[in-house]
Amino acid sequence: MIAVIRPIVNAWPVKRAERLRTARLYAARLRAARLRAIIPAMSHTVAVDVGGTQLRVAVYGPDSITPIHQKRIPTRSTHNTAIERLIDLIASVWPGQKSVESIGIAVPGPTDPKLGVIYAAPNIPGWKNLPLRQILEERFGVPVYLGNDANLAALGEWRFGAGQGHHNLVYLTISTGIGGGVISEDRLLLGESGLAAELGHITLIPDGPLCSCGLPGHLEAYASGTAIARFVREELAKGRSSMLALQPPPSAKEIDEAASQGDPLAIEAFALAGRFLGYGIANFLQIFNPSIVILGGGVSRCGPNWWEPMQDALRRSVISEAYLQSLTIRLAALGDEAGLLGALALARDGQREVI
Repeated sequence: MIAVIRPIVNAWPVKRAERLRTARLYAARLRAARLRAIIPAMSHTVAVDVGGTQLRVAVYGPDSITPIHQKRIPTRSTHNTAIERLIDLIASVWPGQKSVESIGIAVPGPTDPKLGVIYAAPNIPGWKNLPLRQILEERFGVPVYLGNDANLAALGEWRFGAGQGHHNLVYLTISTGIGGGVISEDRLLLGESGLAAELGHITLIPDGPLCSCGLPGHLEAYASGTAIARFVREELAKGRSSMLALQPPPSAKEIDEAASQGDPLAIEAFALAGRFLGYGIANFLQIFNPSIVILGGGVSRCGPNWWEPMQDALRRSVISEAYLQSLTIRLAALGDEAGLLGALALARDGQREVI
């Protein structure tokens, strides 16, 4: 990962004066956050969830998690760029004469929340080394806070969803890929450059199948929806019998439906994914020692064919039963709203939760 990310970091030219300016702005935001902790905010907050296919924005009133107004549009267009579309989308829901305190943004890919820079956003052309915070602060004149979408989904579940009341939490979203976030002692874990908690990219088998990132043997290459579909496709190509057909290639959802009808190959695919997820979660327990593991994403709701092998592998893989004694594993509560609500929490707290 260092070899992949470092050239991107070094490619972004930051002069010393700009770094000093960034440090001063960051300090000012922290001071503002401390004031907000004392004086209740009476203004509105704008939260944004950026995806490779959709841009979503919502406006929230003080102390509410029910949006006053929300809107979504496709990320791409032949008429304008994604950043232009994002700016226009935020402007379209701006609450008129009412004051806006800040903007929070959940974005895909490696991001430095302290510098406000997106290093590379998957599936969004031109979003490489993008100083998104600076662009939006200059346009809207309010503080902007951004973070990786999986990290902010973890923050949202902790503040408003399944993780409420816990101080140490691991969140995994399992769908096409696997993303994650970690709350440690009531702080969102970011690391030195905001790149921590890439939980789907831990290596389980060094010479295993290639992950979407191009490296072999990652958790995502074994337990994601993409991995489940690949396993079934490969087995069908070998001549395995199944109610599933090789063409068109079955999706993870179709494989889940076949598993619910007793198809042996489909059941085996989910059992394999669940087992490897259990190995991964055992690693996370031994690194972070959470009191709760929250599972989100479409694959997490695929039932006992996946859930039971995961629990069995987890029990057999921890070095001590003590890791399991106070552990809760449950499904995410916020669904598609986790990213927006994480961005809301980040904006309201002025990044106090992430340092």
